Amino acid sequence: MNATPAGSEQGERAELDELGELARLLPAGPVEQVLPPGRRSHHKDVLMQLIDRDRRDEAEGARPSPTPRRLYRPARSALVAGAVAVALAAGLTVGIGAGRHGGGGDARAGAPGTPSAGSRSAVVTLDRMAAVAMNTDVQPVREDQFVYARSRVAENVGEWGKPVKLGPLHERQVWFSQQQGPVVDVGLIREDGQDWPIEVGVPDGTNPRDSAVPAGVQRPTYAWLASLPTEPGHLLKRLYAETPVEKGDDRDQEVFNEIGNLITEQIMPPATAAAFFKATARIPGVTEVDDAVDAVGRHGIAIAREDVRHGTRTEWIFDGRTLDYLGERTVFSRDTGRDKAGTVSESTAVLERAVVDKRGLEPGGRRRAGRS
Repeated sequence: MNATPAGSEQGERAELDELGELARLLPAGPVEQVLPPGRRSHHKDVLMQLIDRDRRDEAEGARPSPTPRRLYRPARSALVAGAVAVALAAGLTVGIGAGRHGGGGDARAGAPGTPSAGSRSAVVTLDRMAAVAMNTDVQPVREDQFVYARSRVAENVGEWGKPVKLGPLHERQVWFSQQQGPVVDVGLIREDGQDWPIEVGVPDGTNPRDSAVPAGVQRPTYAWLASLPTEPGHLLKRLYAETPVEKGDDRDQEVFNEIGNLITEQIMPPATAAAFFKATARIPGVTEVDDAVDAVGRHGIAIAREDVRHGTRTEWIFDGRTLDYLGERTVFSRDTGRDKAGTVSESTAVLERAVVDKRGLEPGGRRRAGRS
């Protein structure tokens, strides 16, 4: 009978203890992932890159530096990564010239347009969007009301690290609480025929009040958006300071993504919306795409930025005539190990935004219960 080295046994026990501790921090019941679709794909890619790197290191006999999560051991890295993915799902990150019509009309058909050579056209278009926003009448949202958004979404349902496979279009409805004070109950999401509460994850044995989140960039409300500076430079400085950035990621891209999250499913004061567009024009690498297609096939122009590290381009799509926001999509900007340039990996079309008085209430007073 072979004896197990003491150091190895202690290391195994330490890893199991870590996994147990992580499991205890996760919510006991189902928690809806409220990351915008494009950010879900991003986090999946980050996790898969870590796993692939660790497996490559193991195969080559490399001796990686130890990390608290011990992602360098392939047999356990997938297990830890799965737990981290669930933790990400539990995290609260929530998130608003005539176009030339060309290419296919299906969001799955790829990217018919190409980014402009420079950012000058994007700056001009964003300035026009700011002017339109300033001339838009918006009724302030009360703290006891909910911001409602209805979208059609197509997400990547393919296996991690393998070619993209867009799932069928499905409807997504969300209701976001507008309470300013720290809260755990943030709202409601209705997707795939089910209603899920949007809640802040509360570790077992802790007081929910200690985990409550106030209004802010992680939980935007109309009042918080109204409190932001409307001078573009000051607004951008604040966003750079408050936007979380994962190690190794492009800070400019993360701020661009954060603004995209905020304009997608929120209602904001005209001056704030205008400031967001003007601030976006100051982010390095922002370009314009002359023809982009949202999840339901509507063509428009897009304000875009390429994430060079991941080989993807995020596009905010607007009606080419009215400059109304249509949706967002993520496209591979170059050939990668997962797919070819032009492949759409996520696509969203925002169909309706409104203010309602109760969670679960649709505009016009309709209250349609989902299956819980």
